[in-house]
Amino acid sequence: MLEIMLPAMAAAVIMVGIHAYLGIHILARGVIFVDLALAQIAALGAITGVLFGLELHTAGSYFASLAATFVGAGVFALSRGRKTTGAMQEAAIGIVYVVSAALAVMVLDRLPGEAEHLKGMLVGNILFVTWPQVARTAALYAAVGLAHYAFRARFAAISFCPASAADCGAGARLWDFFFYALFGFVVTSSVELAGVLLVFTFLIIPAVSAMRFSSTLKGRLWLGWGLGVGTSLAGIYASARFDLPTGPAIVCAFGALALAAFCADKLRYRGRAVEDGGGLK
Repeated sequence: MLEIMLPAMAAAVIMVGIHAYLGIHILARGVIFVDLALAQIAALGAITGVLFGLELHTAGSYFASLAATFVGAGVFALSRGRKTTGAMQEAAIGIVYVVSAALAVMVLDRLPGEAEHLKGMLVGNILFVTWPQVARTAALYAAVGLAHYAFRARFAAISFCPASAADCGAGARLWDFFFYALFGFVVTSSVELAGVLLVFTFLIIPAVSAMRFSSTLKGRLWLGWGLGVGTSLAGIYASARFDLPTGPAIVCAFGALALAAFCADKLRYRGRAVEDGGGLK
């Protein structure tokens, strides 16, 4: 059993590594569901490739999925501008998500064994990843991480100082597209391994949980990585211990993390309020 679980554990750890970092950027941009939308687009590209004769989890379906995410990256970059409010961009993301989901359902209707394809699209097959897949994914994520490090000032300006970045006009949109294109590489590989739901979970919940307890970027990164890795391993262990589907078990473990972080934050806030009130007496 451990031999089967080890590649899944390694895959979860490296996915948390890149997604927790990207999640901080996504939260700063206020586009919470962009990952869900891009993941859905990636899944749509993969199953559309199957419709045209490609096999899932092959180079052909991967590039079909990647091409679809680049289209989504272009749409998201164009939808962001100096006069675009966060609500309007979230609306654009929601429209892209619902349309791509509807298209995916129509494509699945034309495929034999559509229920199995739908299950794979949503929850993936992380328990059955192989060491070569883990190695390829780690190399890709490392390359994306290096690109983010090299251009960290540009990406940080667009994420954390959008008003000043928007004054750059077309240049800002090109950098925005580059950000989403790199994001597309990550999402395409992650959806293939883990499915749409788990990819969204890795992106948002570690970052949200860390933000409750740290106000610095470095603090949020380290805390997000620690919480994400620990929760991922706990979910995989629970799936093996209680014979549960691995993807949903990890998602539920992260749901428990989000609830625990929320409760701890409320208790900490209440404790401070009591201390402040006591100091006034």
